[in-house]
Amino acid sequence: MPPISRSPAALAFGGLLALAAAMGIGRFVYTPILPFMTDGLQLPPDDAGLIASANFLGYLAGALAGASRSLPGNPRLWFLGGLLASALTSAAMALTTSLSVFLLIRFASGVASAFALVFSTSLILERLTAAGRGGLSALHFAGVGCGIAFSAFLVALLAHLGADWRGLWLASGAATLCFLLVAAFLVPSEPSPQPVTTPAQSSPDEAQASPFGSASRIRLILAYGLFGFGYVITATFVNTIARANPALQSTEAFVWLTVGLCAAPSIYVWNRIAARMGTRKGFALACVLEAAGVALTAVSTAPALFLFGAALLGATFMGITALGLMEARREVSRDGPAAIRQMLAVLTASFGVGQMAGPWVAGQMHHLTGSFTASSLAAAAALVVAAALVVR
Repeated sequence: MPPISRSPAALAFGGLLALAAAMGIGRFVYTPILPFMTDGLQLPPDDAGLIASANFLGYLAGALAGASRSLPGNPRLWFLGGLLASALTSAAMALTTSLSVFLLIRFASGVASAFALVFSTSLILERLTAAGRGGLSALHFAGVGCGIAFSAFLVALLAHLGADWRGLWLASGAATLCFLLVAAFLVPSEPSPQPVTTPAQSSPDEAQASPFGSASRIRLILAYGLFGFGYVITATFVNTIARANPALQSTEAFVWLTVGLCAAPSIYVWNRIAARMGTRKGFALACVLEAAGVALTAVSTAPALFLFGAALLGATFMGITALGLMEARREVSRDGPAAIRQMLAVLTASFGVGQMAGPWVAGQMHHLTGSFTASSLAAAAALVVAAALVVR
């Protein structure tokens, strides 16, 4: 039989479902479920932050491993395997109450999410580019926001029907499995044309290229790490913040949905902004807007302002991610492919360190102060510093 073919739009939609499952559900569903775990398990905020950090550590490990060229096999099998592992680890969260087991499960879930992201993106973008439809990549990346919105809707619906935190995790695993089945159908196993290559020979300049070879690169690396710290505290605890404040409790069912709906089109929007004003200025503008959103969720007691802060977070965090990677590639593009891979790996590591530190710091500061206000304002300040670093 000839290989199954799919239209570029179907491939992009399959990629959307893959990211919705791996990232929107597998990685970020912890945020809307956390308040139910806090109530059901009497989970202290410092333990909740530790669980989030374990997931981000796993994501960092998976992203770096997925970027390695030493992994054998078919990218499609890797990303489908990552989705299957994501479904299983989400369901497994319902089977224990042990903190140490939670940490192990969420670490494994982070690895699975990263593998699904890295390999689905590599496969989908390659096929879209080969078909001359690279612009559909925005549809693929919209999966993160769509998945966040879906997870918010799913948790709110099931909570309204009386589900506890265990039921919410089981439903998240089941939803991921359904998305996996549709993505597997839309992204069939078809060979992509491979360009003829000659053995790579590193030039002396490429061999000496370093991510730390200029002040501009170092500032970008530091800014990306500060961004990881700056977005993740609100992205982890925003639902918990809403539940803890009586004036904001009416927003709990909608705040994460707001983040997801604003995130879905954000990469397309920020790509257009960067095309007009430059990538670094676009990165800085997004950081400043995100800082405003993080600060609003920290200090506002008005539901409308709180939701506006969440909207600013959703509208910027995926855009900053994409613009940072674009700028990193541009910085070292003249140094060759090896330098690009090295720069992206260092940038991912910087982001991962900031992302892991954020929930842990927030948990410790909550233990000392009784709220997330101080840590959220520190995160907003980190985003302002990141903006200053990239436009200097």
